[in-house]
Amino acid sequence: MRLFDAAEVHAALPWPYLIEALRKAHLGAMPVSDVVLQSDPAGGGGQFVTLPGWAPGGPVVVKMVGVFPGNAALDPSQPAVQGLVALFDGQTGAPRLVADGAAMTARKTAGDSALGAAILARPDVEDLLILGAGALSPHFAAAHLAARPSLRRVRIWNRTAARAQAVVETLRRQGFDAAVADDLDAAVAQADIVSCVTMSDRALVKGALLRPGSHLDLVGAYLPSLREADDAALARGAIFVDSRDNMKNGGDLSQAVASGAITWDAVRADLFDLVQGRVPGRSSDEQITVFKNNGGAHLDLFTAAALMAAPALISA
Repeated sequence: MRLFDAAEVHAALPWPYLIEALRKAHLGAMPVSDVVLQSDPAGGGGQFVTLPGWAPGGPVVVKMVGVFPGNAALDPSQPAVQGLVALFDGQTGAPRLVADGAAMTARKTAGDSALGAAILARPDVEDLLILGAGALSPHFAAAHLAARPSLRRVRIWNRTAARAQAVVETLRRQGFDAAVADDLDAAVAQADIVSCVTMSDRALVKGALLRPGSHLDLVGAYLPSLREADDAALARGAIFVDSRDNMKNGGDLSQAVASGAITWDAVRADLFDLVQGRVPGRSSDEQITVFKNNGGAHLDLFTAAALMAAPALISA
């Protein structure tokens, strides 16, 4: 059995390799997956999530993570999501690897959105706007830039400007043209890709401001009470999801359906449909595309399998 700390996970899963591995994984069938969500019995804001997944004829993966939004305020701060991912042999049940859960979640989540952008965003995009300055923010910048190499500029918006500046400095050290977006509405109107990685409970992106041909990536609203984009954003855009299995749990789509702005039929396809060519993606340069990143145990499984097969490990 192999053990991977965070640095080893990131090193073994470079974005181009992971995005392609996720694309190939979606050529197959949807794995059997489930989710067990438990809230802090003491009434705190933390949650613990267990996500098992089993691919037909393939491995079994179980992710065990805590989701504690208050971790960012700790001194020193900690990731809001951390835990472990374990992969088992699908034929014998033998454990094959255990990996750092925060790193695996960062790779899986950003890789998921990057695959969506690789399929749905225009090939000539230049301006990337990321909402949120948490632990995932720099990973999303790097992943989108790998998926769409035409991107030239990254802007970071956060309610706390100092945290946005910290992410910007991290990205600059990595060689990116990065800056803080002080005016959210102006930044949305300028961006070619808007990626929302927040824990917001109110809409931040105004759909009326999205420029024609832009791509909206919605990540953070994983509960019905959370939201990152308003009804107009959902109504204006062609909507796609990573999978249909848990698309009704997040607030962006469910709240827009509840208000009557859209129906569930507005969801055109998931990544399995897109990768396998059953449904076309973007239909014109002027179309606004919306991708809802719901996550799920199948993506943890795909990422763990990619880690197990990583060229850096095979050649070591």
